Amino acid sequence: MCGIVGLVSFTQDLAHRSDLVESMRGALALRGPDEVSEWSSPRALFVPRRLAVVDLSGGHQPAVATDAAGRETVVLNYTGEVFNFAELRAELRGRGHEFRDRSDTEVVLRAYQEWGPACAERLRGMFAFAVWDVRTEELVLIRDRFGIYPLFYAETPDGFAFGSEPKALFATGLVEPVVDRTGLLEALSFTPTPGLSVFRHTREVIPGEVVRYSRAGVSRARYWNFTPREHTDDLATTERTVREMLEDIVRRQVISDVPISSMLSGGLDSSAVCALVNRSLGGGDRLQTFSMEFAYHLENFRPDEVHDSPDAPYVAKMAAHLGSEHRELLVDRDHLADREAQAAVVRAHERPVAGLDMYVSLYRLSQEVRRFCTVTLTGDGSDELFGGYMWFHDPFYVKSRTFPWLGASHQMEFLSGLLDRELYHELDFAGYTRDRYEEAVAEVPLSGEESAHERRMREITYLNMTRYLRVILDRKDRLGMAASIEGRVPFCDHELAEYVYNVPWEMKVADGREKSLLRAAVRDLLPEAVLQRKKSPYPTVQDPAYRTALRAQLKEITERPGARVNDLLDPARVESVLTDPTYGLRAGVTRMSIEAAVQLDHWFESGVRVEL
Repeated sequence: MCGIVGLVSFTQDLAHRSDLVESMRGALALRGPDEVSEWSSPRALFVPRRLAVVDLSGGHQPAVATDAAGRETVVLNYTGEVFNFAELRAELRGRGHEFRDRSDTEVVLRAYQEWGPACAERLRGMFAFAVWDVRTEELVLIRDRFGIYPLFYAETPDGFAFGSEPKALFATGLVEPVVDRTGLLEALSFTPTPGLSVFRHTREVIPGEVVRYSRAGVSRARYWNFTPREHTDDLATTERTVREMLEDIVRRQVISDVPISSMLSGGLDSSAVCALVNRSLGGGDRLQTFSMEFAYHLENFRPDEVHDSPDAPYVAKMAAHLGSEHRELLVDRDHLADREAQAAVVRAHERPVAGLDMYVSLYRLSQEVRRFCTVTLTGDGSDELFGGYMWFHDPFYVKSRTFPWLGASHQMEFLSGLLDRELYHELDFAGYTRDRYEEAVAEVPLSGEESAHERRMREITYLNMTRYLRVILDRKDRLGMAASIEGRVPFCDHELAEYVYNVPWEMKVADGREKSLLRAAVRDLLPEAVLQRKKSPYPTVQDPAYRTALRAQLKEITERPGARVNDLLDPARVESVLTDPTYGLRAGVTRMSIEAAVQLDHWFESGVRVEL
């Protein structure tokens, strides 16, 4: 894992820009606390930071290839993990390549030498990297198939900038943190659009995409997407195949030269990953597991529409079953309402998020994990792939012609409820959501042989895998990196995803429940109570004291002279939140919208400008 940032210019000499180097290396310090370096030439400047995980003495960045005469030919700035690097190294050795270390970084470098940008098709894992081809003066950016690691870019007045996060681009002084109308819609509509950043003139490399920049300009091409295929395996074979694939994936992903752990929520996904990791460790190091619980829920939890039970009892059952070294972090109202923790979340994401309490609790959990481990595995991606969310199963949500997670909320405003009503209607949030949805559905890969219901379930799966999963993976990455933790996601293996994407829906719900295919595949690994537990999403705090704290924060913001966020807020709705015992719910303001106002304040305080 590393943080990468770089520049290309065909008009200025970048070889001796120490001023730029100093600024760029500070922007991504948490992504790479173990090593910082630089590489420069007249046309290109790379400033990588490294979090050492595999081959601690090797794998230095950037990786540089030379020709027979010792001239530099290819320079690699790389972040991530390629889990089939051993097989690729053997193949590349057979093709005449020599290796100086045992890192996957050098394998990616040699793979690029051998196959060029097409090397991406051979990589199995999570990665984002930049290659400067000295011979052709071309920059190539490549991102993994699911966007597990972020990668942004922007054209500058005299060239091109790239980085793991937008803040790295801003550190060059050539890109500005400006949010325009489209950016504000993207930030507050909860309809993630692949390729779009919330910042003007800044784009994100689409998962499974290659972006190239040269004197001829910018070009983009996809190297991967889901491909519809006929599924010929019967149910028993499908269950066995999923299990075998998961065992192989986890076996590859536990490779590490630093302490490794697993997140445990007591649900099917994280429990399955923990059990598979525990088996892969083979009785060596004792598995370390971590969980989070809201202190209020220990005695006051109430079932709601999506949370049927608290996590803690199931976590305890699973940790005892595994014999893991388990640590539980209790989070209370003061932790959630802490302004510095909230600001840290906004700085990490560089945008408002939906469900600030969840993000602050996960930020604090990441800080706790980092005290003991550098790598952690999670169950992220399973719900999107196997159909775990409620909106896969309720006919009302399935039939809703919008993003299913918006249908599941009855299209309430997640983040825009306190936005000025005139501005809200002028921006046309409803139209923006509709257009993004229609674009997304139009790109769903279909064979043309699906029944109407199978087609719809394929659409919902694709929307989750390409849009909703982006939110989940960004959360994992940004909050993990805020604590310098590498997060690995076994369910986001592209070979597994390709296989399960083509499994007919009736097989995925063979026992009439969510994720029945996965449940059957891991049935022997889990205690019965955990195996049969109903899907419960990441918890949101029920403590009324948190609502009170948010209300107090909103009041402070509205009374603070010069608080720029007030220019975007609707005074009548703000007043309803501050005076109505229901906190404005009757005016249509959800708690997430109050959290959004608090986050917008932190965002603007960090230097972001809104130009509508």
